[in-house]
Amino acid sequence: MLDYATYGSGPGRLLLIAHGLFGSGRNWGVIAKRLSNERTVVTVDMRNHGNSPWFDTHSYPDLAADLAEVIADIGEPVDVIGHSMGGKAAMILALDSPKSVHNLLIGDIAPVAYGHDQSQFIAAMRAVDLEKVGRRSDAETQLAALGIETALISFFTQSLDVAGKRWRLNLDVLSEEMPKILGFPDRSDVFQGRTLFLSGGRSDYVLPAYRQTITGLFPKARFAKLNKAGHWLHADDPRGFETAARVFFDAASS
Repeated sequence: MLDYATYGSGPGRLLLIAHGLFGSGRNWGVIAKRLSNERTVVTVDMRNHGNSPWFDTHSYPDLAADLAEVIADIGEPVDVIGHSMGGKAAMILALDSPKSVHNLLIGDIAPVAYGHDQSQFIAAMRAVDLEKVGRRSDAETQLAALGIETALISFFTQSLDVAGKRWRLNLDVLSEEMPKILGFPDRSDVFQGRTLFLSGGRSDYVLPAYRQTITGLFPKARFAKLNKAGHWLHADDPRGFETAARVFFDAASS
């Protein structure tokens, strides 16, 4: 089973958060703590990430099945937030197990295939000489020398086990499975629950051209933007993301 952390014990419906590629539940700790004043919030480490088990596959049906197993363990149905890769996994979860998902918030991703190849970041992490890393800043210096932008350096090094001199990311499998991560399974079923597609105003991941595909699978989909945010909504505009999530989920319970 996936490793997960639990925040709060409020009376509202339990909320599950699924992070994106190269992330971990830890990246969502601030948002989870803020939202936990009204409900219990669970953040997972997806397979091949963080403290969760490593597997030889990384398809969206696999990731959705992992989330369904966690939901069965903590109780269902739940509200779900999924960002990027976690958003695609959450979409497949909702399509495969609609009784497990009540309301769905998808962060800056659509159910389409992308050309945003992430392999260069795997190459950069592999290039870090971990034997020369005595503290996180040593890895940050090496990644900067490889041309990785500052915001991504901070994000990537949250998945670095400095003492163990290892990445908490299964880079080999993530590299091999990258076509599946960038893609999206062909589906014809429909999720009838409330769904919010929340995108970044400075991101090109959720284009108007994708709306027909989105509403074909999620007919009750609504769309909103955080104008000050890029792809990493919760990091670029955490207060805006928190407010949007509260408004969406609170409206569902009123």
